[in-house]
Amino acid sequence: MTIDALAHPPAVVETRLVHEVHRLATALLAEAAVDPSVPLPALAELRDFLVANLRHHHETEDDDLWPRIIAAAPAMEGALGALSAEHERLEAALDLLAAVAVGDGEREGAAGGRTAADPVRAALRDAAAAVRDTVHDHLAHEEPLLLPALRDHVSPAGWQEFAQRVIATTPPVAGHLMIGFLDEAGTPAEVELVLAGLPEPVRPLLPALRLQAADCLRILRGTTS
Repeated sequence: MTIDALAHPPAVVETRLVHEVHRLATALLAEAAVDPSVPLPALAELRDFLVANLRHHHETEDDDLWPRIIAAAPAMEGALGALSAEHERLEAALDLLAAVAVGDGEREGAAGGRTAADPVRAALRDAAAAVRDTVHDHLAHEEPLLLPALRDHVSPAGWQEFAQRVIATTPPVAGHLMIGFLDEAGTPAEVELVLAGLPEPVRPLLPALRLQAADCLRILRGTTS
């Protein structure tokens, strides 16, 4: 399927795809946190990726996308304001997740077992599960409002401008994980639609980023063999 053959406007396709990335990544961190086969540095990288990208995502919605929609459809201001209130609750959950001291690492106990990791992993799991649940609930509320609004009230040119700003301001935190999750979440045509806005110097790096992401995701899922 080519990009031209996509059944929905780019704004809807890209938003659905990014939301699915958030669902996949938050679920994976909550599951992997207590798997002793997953190294703490791998968990820290996924945690940092999630915190940075979820914050950036909801900030760009509040500060840029919502005003665009409200300018075209003033009646949506109240509903979008309610979604922003949910963003504030997500921010509080992200603060707790970011505060988990994953970098404390694992120490060998007297009998050779790993000791420090257990409380760290439990704390990480609890904070990650709270973020996962908040994100999944929020998207269940947001998508029925946002996806029709993108279709009806955001022009293709307006969406392109917004998407380019998002890419230009995305935090440079574990970008290979975004590529890996995108590939899992969407069809090749959908992924190419999202990646089409990447700066030209980055595009030759995509094969290497995909390999790096595949290795990291195998580690996070405990399937390194």
